Amino acid sequence: MGEVTTALVVLLVGVLLCFYGVRSVNLALIAAGFAIGYLVADAFDADPWTALWVGLGSAVLVWLTVSLVFRFATFVVGLVAGAVIGAKLWSALADPGTSALLGIVLVVVTAFACALLAEKYARRALLWCTALGGASVILSGVAALWPEGLGFLAHPDEGWEQTVMLVVWLAVAGTGWYVQRRLFRERLGLPPQQTAAAPPAPAA
Repeated sequence: MGEVTTALVVLLVGVLLCFYGVRSVNLALIAAGFAIGYLVADAFDADPWTALWVGLGSAVLVWLTVSLVFRFATFVVGLVAGAVIGAKLWSALADPGTSALLGIVLVVVTAFACALLAEKYARRALLWCTALGGASVILSGVAALWPEGLGFLAHPDEGWEQTVMLVVWLAVAGTGWYVQRRLFRERLGLPPQQTAAAPPAPAA
């Protein structure tokens, strides 16, 4: 039951970040902070409850840190979400013989690239960061719920597993991007959607 509860919490955090992250900087901070803490704990083979508590502690730490210097909030959301994206890329591309140092470099570079893009392009970049980061957490939650059949969505080993995971990840992220773009057009600075003009009434 504990593993199921943890998996559901992870899945919920992923859904919030992927489909609702750009709505609130605070929400994005907490969700992204949880995600990176959980993924790091999971990478060290922590048990589900430990990973859950590490994720919660990471979320609180990130939120409290940014609360002190809120003007850097966008940068930090991009940084943490970028680290989550880098970790998922590493899962998709690495194999057991690949150097761990390369994975660390990939995560750091992706994190700072996303942070700089978020700082420069604000909510437009955060839309992509939250969608991709949230989708990676959703996959981890699904893998934790059904480890026997879908565990490869978190830890793919074979080449086909990496390919399927990458395709599913991008599909979920694309869905999150689309949903957020439709729901939060005003917050993203996009013009309102044009509604189709009603057909003219027939002449009497």
